[in-house]
Amino acid sequence: MHEHDTPRPVMPRRRILAAGLGTGVAVAVGATAGAPAASARPADGLAANAASASAAQAPGAAWFAEPPRSVRPKFRWWWPDGLVDPDEIAREVDQIADAGFGGVEIAAVHHSVTDKSVLDTAHHGWGSRPWREGVEAALRRAVRRGLTVDLTLGPSWPTAVPGVTPDDEAAVHELAHGRAVVPAGTTYTGPVPAPVHEPAPGVTKQTLLAVQAARVNTANSTRKETGLDLASVQDLTATVTGSALTWTAPDDGEYVLISYWRRGSGQQPESGPHSSPAAHVVDHFSPAGTAAVTAYWERNLLTPSIRKLLKAAGGAFFEDSVELETEGLVWTPKLPEAFEKDHGRPLLPYLPALVLDDSDQVFAFGAQETRQIRHDFWETVSGLFNRHHVTALRDWAHSLDMELRAQPYGLQTDAIATATILDIAEGESLGFKNLDDHRCLAGGRDMAGHTVLSCEAGAYNGSAYSTTWDRFLRTMGGAYAAGVNQTVVHGFSYATVPGTAWPGFAAFSPYSGAPGYGESWGPRQPTWDHLPDIAGYLGRVHRVLQAGVARADVAVFRQTGYTATGIGASWFTSTGVPLGWSHQFLSGPLLDLPAATVEGGRLAPDGPAYKALFVEGDFFYSSTPTLALADARKLLALAEQGLPVVLLGAFGQALTPGVPADGETEQLREVLARLLALSHVALVTDKTAVGDALAGLGVTPDVRYATSSTLLNAHRATDDADFYYLVNGKHAETVKPAVAAVDHDVTLRRTGRGSAVPYLLDPWTGEAVRLAQYTEDGDAFTVRVTLQPGETMIVALGRPGLFGDRHGNRPHVLTTDADEALFTGEGPAVRTTTAGTFTTRLSRGRPVTTTVREVPEPLTPGTWRLEVEDRLPGSSATRTDIVRRTVELDTLLPWSQIPELADSAGVGRYRTTVTLPAGWDASHGAHLELGQVSDTVRVTVNGTRTPPVDRLHPVVDIGAYLRRGRNVIEVEVATPLINRLRVARPDVFGTAARQDHGLVGPVRLVPYVQKAVR
Repeated sequence: MHEHDTPRPVMPRRRILAAGLGTGVAVAVGATAGAPAASARPADGLAANAASASAAQAPGAAWFAEPPRSVRPKFRWWWPDGLVDPDEIAREVDQIADAGFGGVEIAAVHHSVTDKSVLDTAHHGWGSRPWREGVEAALRRAVRRGLTVDLTLGPSWPTAVPGVTPDDEAAVHELAHGRAVVPAGTTYTGPVPAPVHEPAPGVTKQTLLAVQAARVNTANSTRKETGLDLASVQDLTATVTGSALTWTAPDDGEYVLISYWRRGSGQQPESGPHSSPAAHVVDHFSPAGTAAVTAYWERNLLTPSIRKLLKAAGGAFFEDSVELETEGLVWTPKLPEAFEKDHGRPLLPYLPALVLDDSDQVFAFGAQETRQIRHDFWETVSGLFNRHHVTALRDWAHSLDMELRAQPYGLQTDAIATATILDIAEGESLGFKNLDDHRCLAGGRDMAGHTVLSCEAGAYNGSAYSTTWDRFLRTMGGAYAAGVNQTVVHGFSYATVPGTAWPGFAAFSPYSGAPGYGESWGPRQPTWDHLPDIAGYLGRVHRVLQAGVARADVAVFRQTGYTATGIGASWFTSTGVPLGWSHQFLSGPLLDLPAATVEGGRLAPDGPAYKALFVEGDFFYSSTPTLALADARKLLALAEQGLPVVLLGAFGQALTPGVPADGETEQLREVLARLLALSHVALVTDKTAVGDALAGLGVTPDVRYATSSTLLNAHRATDDADFYYLVNGKHAETVKPAVAAVDHDVTLRRTGRGSAVPYLLDPWTGEAVRLAQYTEDGDAFTVRVTLQPGETMIVALGRPGLFGDRHGNRPHVLTTDADEALFTGEGPAVRTTTAGTFTTRLSRGRPVTTTVREVPEPLTPGTWRLEVEDRLPGSSATRTDIVRRTVELDTLLPWSQIPELADSAGVGRYRTTVTLPAGWDASHGAHLELGQVSDTVRVTVNGTRTPPVDRLHPVVDIGAYLRRGRNVIEVEVATPLINRLRVARPDVFGTAARQDHGLVGPVRLVPYVQKAVR
């Protein structure tokens, strides 16, 4: 049975102020003690629906160029519990704000601290007075700087609060099992079989839930599971006397006695203790567990001052992934009653197929009935989790004018449905195996009418102090195409703890004596001064991807709504996406949402506006064609409203995912027969036929590639424009071979009304310019896309005049044999890097020829002067000494191959001169190609810094800064710290290989000539 509590709309004061596309509405926040009287909250992200977007003015140039704090990336901010100084907290908020970020998430994480006594939980634990004072200091400074502060619901993860003991009703529970073999016809006399695992420390009580006997059936056995006969299961609980049991097995085969013990699991949050008294993980499936969390906050943490500050600078409460660890089966005391209410049958006879031993199934019945039993069990658990934990916490957060952000996965629960309840669902780049994991959460977000899908971004195992921003950007490029539009960077560590070594406290490094998880960003990193460039890029991507509403071509129906599994969709993931198709995943509860209606052949017409629904067998159960009867009826109703549907598999013989009631399977097949009889419903048996089936139903994607491509895309629609995000990426980081450059035509569809022209939005520089070259066919615009691996491109289709455009209805270029066409103040122009005569065909008028008699040859600078600020350990863990080194280079090499710099890390400034000919004039310009450069980079020409450099395609147009004669070019490169740490801390980082950082090139200055097309 699907249960869904439709979330009530949440419009905190800060969001009401920001509904729309304007360039930023500010509001004064009431003064708090110690804070200035006129602090302002920046405008929030764009409206979550087209109606609210249309109420605002159309976007001007600043809308994209200057994204507000509310859409900028955040940092996961790791604290050593409450061992923090309020002044240092305020400084770190300033550091994060100055780097261009929009918020922080305060999290108590200190895996690197092996001697927990230095944290002194009795005085500086999570939730202690110093922790509260730190939170207050963070909120006060955040109000001044326009940042938002998110708070984790407990220390580390999973959610726990101090004072809950393992035996408490509110603590997380487990079902442990015991077993004993009873040969045929023999009698067992003795104690009830004890659990196969001892209880965890601190667990003093365990209650016998039931004792059963079941006959062994080897035909049902698997590699790990003992096969049993379901019909033979007997309940022996009533025969237990005290703790003893006497029972004689029938003579029809070997039997197993199984006992079930309910007890606390004793789980504590990761890397504790964090508090005094110790915190224990709460029951995530009962009102008691959630009440323990909210009561602790209300009673101990939400001081009047913090409550007031949360209304000004608070963002969301956050819960990490649901990592409930037990050697048995996760449990809650009321689970049997809930199961019987959901499914109309008792749970206990099915328990053998459910018990776990250290995450492994122990027993199995027949394959089909085992699958159905497990489906029903986890469906009930999912309902309890969503109702008693997620919904209850969300409603409590709303009472405080906060939102709830969470990672709704880790158990076999319906994460897609949970995403509809959360204000902000979050995935992660570390635990998610591919882009379809993000698409699961995106489906829940968009069907519920939410705006933001967040990502815990950039965690890499073993990469502490060696993570590069180009790696981060490659990782996130595909995630944005899959629906992510908020980045919580992993992470920013508090400065220090007693006993730590240079360059300061890092939450995950060292980790078991090794470098651990990256990264620990902050001023300790040489790249930090360049971070405003990265933050600006991310903020502009978020700005676009939070605009209006998401659009996706197809909804893929998933019978089992797990995520973080890596399981994708037949045809679409492997074939459809490389052709331009986009898809998201839905599960059964989403069909109960108000958005689940059809208009004009579109499902959820005011939201993702899916053009078709795709249904295939359940990948989680050997692709068995299954559908719940209630879901099948809903699919039939949608199809009868005009929604095209494609089914893959033997759905004429479909089964129920759960244990069927009498006659239920026959009813299911009758409903499906009616569905398959509709003219706009197609059944295919081979996944290669899915594309043809869609074409036969008249369904086409909004984006079409001229050839199969590694391009990925995301589409957002407002009343003013269709925004298309394109990235040359891949489905998963582990996919081989590496992505190659792409250069081909892409056709984009305009879904809005009225005339439109294409704009190119550069997320690095913030420029939004009219595209000069394209072809138009009705609502389809075809543009050329040329992208290096990982590189992104944003195209907006909207009316003339957006983003400050003043080109009106000027003709555009259809074709040209010059290198490039662009709009200038005088109209269309072409650029070329070679001399010749070029023909340009405009949208109005005859072809135009342009002659360029001479273009200077490309230049390769011969010598460079490199000045390095080399960073070394100082007199304390947080002090860095800088040693300046100068090297003259005839050939560019990575620092690891320059003897003076082999172990260096820091900032290097490369300076060279180039001489341009006397004929250089305003028609000339040049691109500076940097080649290989690592990590972050900035360019200065003749004393003027250029706009930020695309980290994944470091080619800079420096034409506006050049002059005839001598020109000075400076390339500033910042590196990670790993090469220095290899020698400064060899006990932890000595096994790491030197990285090849610096400007390696080849560097070329490639001149061009630009001429107007007349």
